[in-house]
Amino acid sequence: MHPPDTTRPPTTEQSDARCAVTLHRSVRFCINPDGSEGGSNGYNARPGMTGLGRYYELTLSCTGSPDPSTGYLVDIHALDRVAREHLIPRIASQCERAPSTDPRTLMPELWRLASAGLEQQLSVLEWKLTPATSMTMNTETTTNAVLIRQRYEFSASHRLHADTLDDETNRRVFGKCNNPNGHGHNYRVEPAFLIPLASSAGDHASSGRIDTLVEGCILDELDHKHLNTDCPAFDQSAGGVIPSVENIARYCYEQLQREAGTLAPGARLHSITVWETDRTSCTYPAQRA
Repeated sequence: MHPPDTTRPPTTEQSDARCAVTLHRSVRFCINPDGSEGGSNGYNARPGMTGLGRYYELTLSCTGSPDPSTGYLVDIHALDRVAREHLIPRIASQCERAPSTDPRTLMPELWRLASAGLEQQLSVLEWKLTPATSMTMNTETTTNAVLIRQRYEFSASHRLHADTLDDETNRRVFGKCNNPNGHGHNYRVEPAFLIPLASSAGDHASSGRIDTLVEGCILDELDHKHLNTDCPAFDQSAGGVIPSVENIARYCYEQLQREAGTLAPGARLHSITVWETDRTSCTYPAQRA
């Protein structure tokens, strides 16, 4: 066999992929009961909050190769303009006319409004309803589904120790995490459910339904437990695996995947992310960055 020829220039397709970037622009805003549009602090929210308003955040993302002369993929002011002139008024109108609307049903219209107002193709649209709940559409789901993410937390202790390794090797590999008495974490877990748009309003995956599912499948099993001894999945003497964040993420996915279809017809679990600390997390199945 001949070694690969590394002297040939990349093809156009390879070059484009290598130069591609994804630009994200977040717009924070409030829908106020008096219709107020005042405030200039866009980092906080514009319009700012008056009375008992609603706070939301939209993130528009575009993917492509930057213009070689300007370095821009897309002018962020164009993203701001689309959000403020088209998306926010549409959300405000629906909040006033039908505040009990399932937000999922608005996503296709918001996507169309954003796409129509941009020269660069929209690749992702995220609507953050709360700091821990969001709805997302992307170029793969625009015609049939919305991704709903909701974040939870649980506290648990564990010990990283492989029964197949000797004590000295375990201490070398796992360090302080090999403490015989274990140690604890405040874990965060965020499942992402793919919900078909064809599901009727009565079938929508409400926060309450998702809460019940996650509590029964994950939180009741893991919260305030010593994972090595209280959870058979992580008890190596019973054929379990080491409770690393990687294995915990896979366990949570497998537990939740079985019941995801009960949220709505055609619903499925897309992925799940578990944070062990604010600096360490794992997503299963693996997702592109």
